Parts: sequence; C-alpha cells; structure tokens
Amino acid sequence: MADYYDPDIVSVVDEEGKEHVFKELDRIETDGGKYVALTPVYDEPEEMLESDGELIILKVTEENGETYLSPIEDDAEFEEIGSIFEERLADLFGDEEPDGE
Repeated sequence: MADYYDPDIVSVVDEEGKEHVFKELDRIETDGGKYVALTPVYDEPEEMLESDGELIILKVTEENGETYLSPIEDDAEFEEIGSIFEERLADLFGDEEPDGE
C-alpha cells in the first residue's frame, strides 16, 4: 500500500493474523451500537478493477480500552443497518440515474 496518511484508512487484523486494509466510507451510531461501512483498499490498480466493489459493514465494540470491528451476526440487525448505510451512501455519492433512464 502507498506510504501516505489518510485518516479514513483502517487496518484490520483477522483471527488468523492476516492484515486487511479498508477505507472507511461512513459511520453511524444507533440505539443498538456503533457501525462502520468499509470498502477494501488495493495495492495494485488491477486488483481494484477485478473487485466486485463490495461494501463491508461491521459493528464497533470496545473491550478493555481496545476497539474491535466484528461482523453483525443478527440478520434483522444487519438488514436494518445495511439499509441505513445504503441510503446514506447513495445520498453522499449521488447514486442517482440520469433523467430518462
């Protein structure tokens, strides 16, 4: 990955010790908790072209002063949070079709 500072870049180490790098697109807080929407960051342009543009939604938890990102296990919670992010990101990134389509 390029050696530059971007406050929206998040490095996550999975259970197997492998590091994954993401760009944080948005974050929200609800009565149910805190959540982030991430997209993978790639080292090579070819990797970006081959990606499916997946959006990763994780729950933010804190334990003993450490911050953890974990998958949302509850389907209803995931659907609710996913819908919120979908609407917010569509507004943020202007996901509108041109007139006449």
